[in-house]
Amino acid sequence: MRRALAGVALAVTSMVALSFLIPLALLVQSEARGRATTEAEQRAAALAPVLALTTRPSDVQQAVSGLDAGDRLGVHLPGGDVIGAEHAPEAGLDRAERERETLALGTADGWVYLQPVILAKNRVAVVESFVPRSDLDRGVALSWVVMSLLAVGLVGGSVVVADRLGARVVRSSRSLSQASNALGAGDLEVRVEPAGPPELQEAGTAFNSMADRVVQLLAMERELVADLSHRLRTPLTALHLEAERIGSAPGAERLTAAITQLETELDSIISAARTPLAVGPLGAATDLRERQRATAPGGPDERCEVSGVVRARVEFWSVLAEQQGRSCRLYATAEPTPVRLPYDDLAAVVDALIGNVFQHTPEGTAFAVRVERTAQAVVLAVDDAGPGIADPGLALARGVSVGGSTGLGLDIAHRATRATRGHVRITRGPMGGAQVQVTLGLAAETKRGLGRSSRRTRRSSPSQLSRAREPRPD
Repeated sequence: MRRALAGVALAVTSMVALSFLIPLALLVQSEARGRATTEAEQRAAALAPVLALTTRPSDVQQAVSGLDAGDRLGVHLPGGDVIGAEHAPEAGLDRAERERETLALGTADGWVYLQPVILAKNRVAVVESFVPRSDLDRGVALSWVVMSLLAVGLVGGSVVVADRLGARVVRSSRSLSQASNALGAGDLEVRVEPAGPPELQEAGTAFNSMADRVVQLLAMERELVADLSHRLRTPLTALHLEAERIGSAPGAERLTAAITQLETELDSIISAARTPLAVGPLGAATDLRERQRATAPGGPDERCEVSGVVRARVEFWSVLAEQQGRSCRLYATAEPTPVRLPYDDLAAVVDALIGNVFQHTPEGTAFAVRVERTAQAVVLAVDDAGPGIADPGLALARGVSVGGSTGLGLDIAHRATRATRGHVRITRGPMGGAQVQVTLGLAAETKRGLGRSSRRTRRSSPSQLSRAREPRPD
């Protein structure tokens, strides 16, 4: 590109220089010739008054010598005498004398000016003024050399300036090209420093935005893979418990081995999906999980009733609880509990909390699920009578396991609460074990009569929950 820009500058400035240089050179030559011929005419005109007064050779010779013209001035008297220099051709002299008109003739040595002077008795004298060829071109060569050097300097300067500008453009273009190739090769950290002309600066800024967006989309995809894989652990847990209940029946070992292998594969998928992505030095999104929630299926306006979702999921888990001898109790408020979350997202939260009870507490450990409504939020609490959680803060960290799991269960609940401006809290519950309390903000348009507290609850036991119906698939 630098060569192309320099070539364009060279061609353009050369044409401009030539378009001015050629006419200017011709004008200089014309001016030099005009100056020399004007001087010759003036010398010839100065002798006309002298010849009108006298034609004596001595007087004419004195007049010619007084003009200090050297061998450039001559007079042809009527009698054929010639005073001074003689350079004009014979034919030219005869014509000037016969036709009595001024002539300008070019010769091999220069230029001759012939001026006839009419004397008394109809006689004619011819004054000859000669200009050597060197005088005709005096100063022309030097002027041409100076103008040529000036044109070459201007052309060279324009080429240098074009090359410097081209180098700036080339550096910016090369940097953008290298960054694009690096991004295409998988280097997610590559960014460019916008430089060069405004158009290339805009292209560099657009490239950085595109690279940040690629990082965001990849992170969102990995988050989605990890969360969907974790949701598969709910039916997998049910299968695992069913396999344990089968005991020593034929095929139980193969079923247990298959479930264990499936569990291992899911853990591998989740571990690979939650591997951190590199973020460029100019910065991507500070919280990619917030962006994932903003683009989650169902949109920000989809909502559901917390009490209904919790009741359906507890009904599903109550079958397994009864098989393991777990006491399962549900306390759900009768007041409306709408939140701005899709059904599947809230169901995943409930499954994650209850599934953790089954995974991390011994069989026979009782648990309870409570749904209450406050002035500004809905509180979902899951209590168990197990050993509890020693480090609640570490348990809430995404991808950190405190019990041999993938560590994503509580994070699913944590992200759902953040979508509704709520929070998750882990404490020691009234049953002696852990209590996971999930606070979800109420949907905005349902915040009427918020001064009333919810005291009406519905209490259910495993025997009161249907064992054959599951309202919606996960």
